[in-house]
Amino acid sequence: MKVSKKIAGVEYAIRDIVSEATKLEQQGKKIQYLNIGDPVKYGFQPPDNVKEALIKAIQNGENYYAPSEGLPELREAIAQKEHNKGLSVSADDILVTNGISEGLDMVMSSIVEERDEVLLPGPYYPPYASYVRLRGGVPVEFEVDMNNSTPDIDDIRSKITSKTIAICLISPNNPTGVVFNEKALKDLVDVANENNLYIICDEIYDQIVFDEKFVGIGKVAGNSPVILLNGFSKVNLMTGWRLGYIAFNNSPELEPLRENLPKLARVRISTNLPVQHAALESLQGPQDYISKFVSELKIRRDLAIKRLNSMPGLSCSNPRGAFYAFPKIEQSKFDTDKDFVINLLNSKGVLTVHGSGFGTQYGSGHFRLVFLPDIKTLDSALDKIEEFVSQ
Repeated sequence: MKVSKKIAGVEYAIRDIVSEATKLEQQGKKIQYLNIGDPVKYGFQPPDNVKEALIKAIQNGENYYAPSEGLPELREAIAQKEHNKGLSVSADDILVTNGISEGLDMVMSSIVEERDEVLLPGPYYPPYASYVRLRGGVPVEFEVDMNNSTPDIDDIRSKITSKTIAICLISPNNPTGVVFNEKALKDLVDVANENNLYIICDEIYDQIVFDEKFVGIGKVAGNSPVILLNGFSKVNLMTGWRLGYIAFNNSPELEPLRENLPKLARVRISTNLPVQHAALESLQGPQDYISKFVSELKIRRDLAIKRLNSMPGLSCSNPRGAFYAFPKIEQSKFDTDKDFVINLLNSKGVLTVHGSGFGTQYGSGHFRLVFLPDIKTLDSALDKIEEFVSQ
């Protein structure tokens, strides 16, 4: 039977690599998982008031279809959050989605046609390229300096063609932890405006920053055609509840998209209503758990980077946000980064993700690990990585 050729371009290295670990577990080998960026899986939990809001919504009968665009009170609260970060939005500019991934899928479905090109920061989060390819488009990587957290504007300009339709930003970045500063964001917005491009900005890790204050795209957006993606999985510790949103900047150039994209929300009916009530509570209730979460992550970050940079054959830039390290494999007896990752798994039982899964041009020759586990577990996994690279 026929299968679409476009599905061949869909990859998700972060989860695709798990099959290798599963085989070993079936043989009785214990695996330390450092592949998936799920803080809840590593012991962090949403606060009790948020859990109670979910339970209360269910008990109060809030178990029916929500409005396709999202719970009105939640859209209002999201708009306020993003307005506080500088974006010019109202509740009518917010569309609640089943996680940020659905929002990204909706955006790409709405703007990408055959052979259209979309610029992605290299390395990038894999679904960006997959959704572009699934719609018949072509992902094009641009260079980002991981040490200085700056995009290469000249490289971007050189890669814009008559087929380019959008520039994507991910800040803080997955997999590198790069956080763009205000000047970098302004430069990117200027380039996009000069070339009449959409600006798709992913800020899912917006409050998980370690060394400097986070600057959102809204601060420099003006009336540019910015489409913001965000959600509740990471900062609000609601990964398994799957809730995100799209926010449309107040730009006349976005009117056709603002009119048509919500049709996709109606086609898929709605998002989970009880979870939307929990998300509302997560925005309006106490926020102190976030700073505690980030403080604990910073301790783990500092340990991981110090240790990785002391290991032979590895070097690692300092992630300024999110919870990933992206070491460069300076010396290796293996042909590819995927060979490195699989051999590390087979030899030491530590599962990471090959860097080429985040884009071959700038991701190759690296691997990604999460520094979410408790200090003892993280230290143990780093011991095993050090043993592996020292062999």
